[in-house]
Amino acid sequence: MQNNLFVVRMTVSIVLGLTTLATAQSTQQTVPPTIDPLRYEEAILAFESHDRVNPPPKGAIVITGSSSIRRWHNSIVKDLAPLTIIPRGFGGSTMKDALHFIDRLAIKYMPRAVVVYEGDNDTGRYLVPPSTIVDQFSRIADKIHTALPETRVYILSVKPSVLRRPFWDKARETNELLKKLVAGNDLITYIDVAGPLLDANGKVMTDIFVDDNLHLNEKGTRIWAATIKAALMKGEAQFESAVSKD
Repeated sequence: MQNNLFVVRMTVSIVLGLTTLATAQSTQQTVPPTIDPLRYEEAILAFESHDRVNPPPKGAIVITGSSSIRRWHNSIVKDLAPLTIIPRGFGGSTMKDALHFIDRLAIKYMPRAVVVYEGDNDTGRYLVPPSTIVDQFSRIADKIHTALPETRVYILSVKPSVLRRPFWDKARETNELLKKLVAGNDLITYIDVAGPLLDANGKVMTDIFVDDNLHLNEKGTRIWAATIKAALMKGEAQFESAVSKD
């Protein structure tokens, strides 16, 4: 009898131990990593080193953001011609990172316009609440307009992807809050890059991504680029002649 009781107790202890371990592991997996903007200091220093050799023009359009911008660097100037573009994407970044570096990423160039793409990693990796993302963007816009009162700011919506389908509701919430934030503000424009990447049923297209199902392939980039160019040409083409190459 005592032996049976001992076995039962041991079994219960093992089960409880495994349950506790599984719970701890599950908790570890769901805790998002910390966002430390300083991890991108080297990338920003690389931009600054390049600027010393090839000073960008004043009055251009700075486009900054996460890897969807960084991976576009090779063709962005051609894709958005005749607009003068200064590409400043830094892959894996978030709105918090953009806020931290916006002086060095954009303001110092004295651009006539700044385009921001963030929120993808915020919602899909770091689990940042939509309200926090939008507040950080608002602070970015405030910093730009404090230094450059007439500079126009464009915010791209968070795009959908196959990989981050589970987080699409949070991304859509972020997009809706961004639209509300900029409504009626003549200096801030919301560009919907999400809608053109959805099919007739409102689902994200599956043939517009590279193998990671997150970043756009050539077809996806064509859709993305055409959408952004249409919005920028409408707002910025008339100012292109004022770009200073000196």
